[in-house]
Amino acid sequence: MKHRGTDRLSATWRALGYLLGSLGAAALALAALPVLLLVPRAARAWASWHRRRAGRLLRAPDDGPVRVGTWHALGWLGTSVVSGPAFGLVAVACAGNTLTTAVTVPLWWALPAGTRAGGFAAGVPLTGWGTALTWGTAQFVVLAALTLWLVPLLARLHARSCVALLSPTAAEQLARRVETLTETRAGAINAHGLELRRIERDLHDGTQARLVAIAMRLGLARELQDTDPRMLARLLEEAHESAEEAMTELRAVIRTIYPPILADRGLTGALTSLGSRSAIDTTLEIGTLGTVPAAVEAVAYFTVAEALTNAAKHSRATRTTVRVARDGDRLSIEASDDGVGGADETRGTGIAGIRHRVLALDGTLRLHSPGGGPTTITVSLPCGS
Repeated sequence: MKHRGTDRLSATWRALGYLLGSLGAAALALAALPVLLLVPRAARAWASWHRRRAGRLLRAPDDGPVRVGTWHALGWLGTSVVSGPAFGLVAVACAGNTLTTAVTVPLWWALPAGTRAGGFAAGVPLTGWGTALTWGTAQFVVLAALTLWLVPLLARLHARSCVALLSPTAAEQLARRVETLTETRAGAINAHGLELRRIERDLHDGTQARLVAIAMRLGLARELQDTDPRMLARLLEEAHESAEEAMTELRAVIRTIYPPILADRGLTGALTSLGSRSAIDTTLEIGTLGTVPAAVEAVAYFTVAEALTNAAKHSRATRTTVRVARDGDRLSIEASDDGVGGADETRGTGIAGIRHRVLALDGTLRLHSPGGGPTTITVSLPCGS
């Protein structure tokens, strides 16, 4: 019960802050109306800010930057300059009168003579502690209950209307999805080309060079097999060592393409191995995954590996939790840690690489990493029915 009461107070406080912000934003929008109407970019930025505020209040998942169309932005501008003051003033009236009652009831004796209790009580004169405590307490209880119920309701209504008006239509969503897929497919093709060239270079400069050296040693050893047994033994030993080094390099190259552990132990076994080798305490929660395409397995594996590496190297975390589950035709991965937060994929923490892999498969990635933590990476991948 205490927990529920605390949650209610927290929700009311957040809702009050949201509505007061909307009230102030409406006043600012009216003052800057010519600029917002004549500069579409400013209107879109203004609308995007409102959209993010509404999403935070509704605790909607963070899908990254929100692109708002000009007409959506102008439509919201006209709505917000009306709804912001209307909803905000109601919140001010509820919370303000509640606070005023809480302050004035115990100080009734210092107020001017003839002061009356709230209007709903038919204006009862405050002539003593009896009337002050009776009517004042009743007024406070009613106003507080109204504030706790009405303010969060109004805030949610305002936020939902904002999200509804600023969300793209089905046609716009489809167009943006096609645009995203086109970009990610082009990026995937470019990345694939670079990866092939890297593999070719690694094989040419490393494994192939060692194999040539081995062949030369073996050829020389064949010529010396009857004339110099000691040199023959030395050449065979060097060839054996070079063969082992070549196999090690070849395994390293293969591991960057498709981790062999996935083929040997499957996604569950591979992730279990990652967790056991993690530098920090890791809890794995893996559901029944069924058959997952190899490409999806590889992305899931590299996602978890990168998340664990970031938690250990950058977040200064002591514990991380990884949850992997299958829901119909989607594979979901959530990796969270108790570190300092502040992860930024533009600063080379590897998250950009994860996002690129995920988008290439038409998946989604959400990053939540406020300053002070925690950091949570959520990935959803299509994996067939």
